[in-house]
Amino acid sequence: MDILSSVRERHAETYDLHKRYINPQFVRVLEVIGFKRNYVSSKGARLIDTEGREVLDFLAGFGVFNIGRNHPLVAQVLHQILDSDPASMVQMDLGGISGMLAEALTQITPGDLDAVFFTNSGTESVEGALKFARQATRRHKVVHCHHAFHGLTLGALSVNGNREFREFNEPLLPGCIQVPFNDLEALERELSSGDVAAFIVEPIQGKGVFVPDDDYLPGARQLCDKYGTLLIADEVQTGFGRTGKMFAVDHWGVVPDIMAVSKALSGGFVPIGAVITKRSIHSKIFDSMERCFAHSNTFGQNDLAMAAGLATIEVLQSEKLVEQAAEIGDYIIAGMTEKAQRYEMLHEIRGKGLMVGMQFGVPRSLTLKTGWKLVHKMNDDLFGQMITMPLMEKFNILTQVAGHGLDTVKILPPLMIGRKEADMFLDAMEAVLKDVHRFPGAAWTTTKNLAMRTLKSA
Repeated sequence: MDILSSVRERHAETYDLHKRYINPQFVRVLEVIGFKRNYVSSKGARLIDTEGREVLDFLAGFGVFNIGRNHPLVAQVLHQILDSDPASMVQMDLGGISGMLAEALTQITPGDLDAVFFTNSGTESVEGALKFARQATRRHKVVHCHHAFHGLTLGALSVNGNREFREFNEPLLPGCIQVPFNDLEALERELSSGDVAAFIVEPIQGKGVFVPDDDYLPGARQLCDKYGTLLIADEVQTGFGRTGKMFAVDHWGVVPDIMAVSKALSGGFVPIGAVITKRSIHSKIFDSMERCFAHSNTFGQNDLAMAAGLATIEVLQSEKLVEQAAEIGDYIIAGMTEKAQRYEMLHEIRGKGLMVGMQFGVPRSLTLKTGWKLVHKMNDDLFGQMITMPLMEKFNILTQVAGHGLDTVKILPPLMIGRKEADMFLDAMEAVLKDVHRFPGAAWTTTKNLAMRTLKSA
């Protein structure tokens, strides 16, 4: 079977196949916002489409490609494993490579996190973390935050703070309590009952890129200790160098009881995730030979995923990508902060490392305020597309809107980008900001037309 030839021959059918067999609504979205590109190859921070256009990838698969796309070392390691005829997933035996990856993870995670359970995704890692916390504490309540995103399976969705994902799925898990992010008083009110199994939190929230005050996570750690609640850090997106530290909790010196990871650990090749916890907690779940399968999955320890994880950690460390993320992230944040002082609709730049949110808001001038109100009257999610669409159409830079109704544009570029790519982005943002600060003008006309196309396709 010559799969590559078949794929190349049928590239032109990609969107038709997805319309017919997968998700036609997502195809419509891509067509309406002008993101229909049909990519055929990628390398590092760049994507190539069927027309040979090179796109700078500042989305990185929602944070999967921290080491860049198709890194040669990870590919080489996977070829080695495949060529070795591995005895993978025997199930009634153990794989050496999974033990090696578990050891490597415990060496880079903070504090005494020394027990690992492997999963296949971020949401599965969160599901495992919730189960571990409930079993270890013999409590069932879980506290989570407004705007939190922890995944879309039913357990993870129960601690999701975004209404648009929760609706049509209720009732969800009982005992899941929502509190404002970055509010220690609200957190203590819920924990003080003494019956909460866990507080689950993203150290930096992915939806909107909300960064907590410096006392928040250390304070949450103290409150969890005070009331016997386990602290779960969801590092699915923030982990493995994304924020300029190996893990985001390292910015505040906080050691969680349980950490959920995934995304970038894969190197972008094979899905993988992990629940990393303290041995004292792990031993309360797997507490006897009869309960050696108290939590289990089929593919979690497959050799290809384990090898990809080991190779990814090696690349992060040997190429000093965590340090590079901190340096280039500071450079981009400084550049965008300077623009926020000159462009009145750009209100705030949030983030750490290469996880950056650009917050837009109501302008001061009457003319621009008129345009702002018109756009938001048409659709609360429309303004962000005024930024992301021209970045793609005119400058071939892929970005995303950070969440529903937030007026926030978010970037998650691969950690291996340098000043050249950062300057390309900053120069493109300068041009886009200049356009959207002219009302009436081409950017506003394009947005109006987008709204009309959306209405017609609804």
